[in-house]
Amino acid sequence: MSILNTLVSGWENEVVEFKEANENYSTQDIGKYFSALSNEANLRQVESAWLVFGVKNKSRAIVGTSYGRDPERLQQLKMQITRDTEPRSSFREIHELNTPEGRVLMFEIPPAPIGMPVSWQGYFHGRSGESLVALSVNKLDVIRGESSLNDWSAQTVPDASLDDLDPEAVRYARESFLKAHANRFSPEEVSKWSDREFLNRARVTRDGAVTRTALLLLGKEESVDKLPTGMYEMTWKLVGQESAYEHFGLPFMLTTTRLYSRIRNIQIRLLSPGTLLQQEVSKYDEQSVLEALHNCIAHQDYRRPARILVTEHPDKLTFDSCGSFFEGVPDDYVLGDKSPDRYRNPFLVRAMSELYMIDRMGYGIKRMNEVQAKRYLPLPDYDLSDPEKVRLTMYGGVVDPEYTRLLLSNTNLSLPDVLALDRVQKHMEIPNEAAFRLRKAKLIVGRKPRLRVASAVAAATGTRADFIRAHSQDDMFYRRLVEQYLRTFDTATRSDINELLIPKLGEELSDREKQRKVDNLLTAMRREGAIVNTGSRKYSEWRLVDKGD
Repeated sequence: MSILNTLVSGWENEVVEFKEANENYSTQDIGKYFSALSNEANLRQVESAWLVFGVKNKSRAIVGTSYGRDPERLQQLKMQITRDTEPRSSFREIHELNTPEGRVLMFEIPPAPIGMPVSWQGYFHGRSGESLVALSVNKLDVIRGESSLNDWSAQTVPDASLDDLDPEAVRYARESFLKAHANRFSPEEVSKWSDREFLNRARVTRDGAVTRTALLLLGKEESVDKLPTGMYEMTWKLVGQESAYEHFGLPFMLTTTRLYSRIRNIQIRLLSPGTLLQQEVSKYDEQSVLEALHNCIAHQDYRRPARILVTEHPDKLTFDSCGSFFEGVPDDYVLGDKSPDRYRNPFLVRAMSELYMIDRMGYGIKRMNEVQAKRYLPLPDYDLSDPEKVRLTMYGGVVDPEYTRLLLSNTNLSLPDVLALDRVQKHMEIPNEAAFRLRKAKLIVGRKPRLRVASAVAAATGTRADFIRAHSQDDMFYRRLVEQYLRTFDTATRSDINELLIPKLGEELSDREKQRKVDNLLTAMRREGAIVNTGSRKYSEWRLVDKGD
């Protein structure tokens, strides 16, 4: 209520908008205001902008609103805002207040990311006083050009010195720098540089001044107090039959390896098709795990107090970092065709590249996919459903045995085909052209959205029985089962038919989908005159129709 009172009593017009707004208020208009207010919040460097429903714009009188009384409606709105904004964004929170004068909805809108204006359905919006207008060219240029001016990671720390850096981390940084520049500098030459000269050359400091990047990567653990108030740590968390956790602070250049050592990276075995020989691979590829950790460090939004979280599940790792996926979407980088044009923390990214921690050309995601495919395990997934967080999932076990057998028996598959098949095994959509290509190659069967690995693969690998159990048969198979049952026992209740059919339906169907399939089968057989219900709708009793009658 205090925030509402502050907004009503006086606020900059460009970063707050009041609307009476009834139930039918246009989603299109909400999207335009989201774009405009997010961009203006960036330009004015405020933490949030506000779209307020239930308050008159001119008088600022609370009149109440009927918009979004159904929580599902508000959830759908958030999803549509996320889908139609670029870069993907959504409301930070929707506050619902019940005041004596009426119900008020307060949509809290985050500022546009540094260097990236927010568009709605391809158009950039802004404010001119209280008016909603197209974002001006000047404002576009200001937002797009601010990365180098407002780079959080490039700021120097006035009260910090080289004494605040960890000597072991600096030594390790020299070794890593030599790996990155083996064709330019010899070990003898680098060893002659003072720490000041080395750190300047490695783009970690600026003219000898300690930057926030220097403290993040190389700072002593206690030097965290010289950074702005925040949460500069990585946390390893174990879930499952056992639970544990550990926090890792500065210097990040050393603690990533320490965190990796906590992960239980055992060997797993895969049976090669047509043989009794097992292939043994590590549950996780060490370089891929470290690459994922380093990407979290490089792209974290340090303006928000959030830790980097690595959660170890029995069969996968998840990596959570704060901030939207900054440039494009993950699929842009899978084939190595795209390199990023800008970064959230350009100074930090440059330093990490100099220290052999990350690749600035965008090849990291491609490499992780290629390595996982060669290890016959599911490919990494990115979850961007939360516009203020990126989640990477790295699998350490088999999701669909058919997919693994396919990779083992078809080692010459192209990366695009592996990517598409990986999506099929996870019941995710694939492009039409990929589906056409895989179907033509007899690698998948079924129709969208129920594509699956082809039975030919199961046959080739000696797993026909597993395939039959996992996937549904055609309706004629189930009709014959029902008819045979009724010939034998004369009648059947719905429970009898469920007990007969449901265990034989494909494992890819949910319980609800299995019930619906039985419904449709019985309805079709009744309409065709094959069976009849001699009981009631609630207590059915099915019989075969006597053709003599």
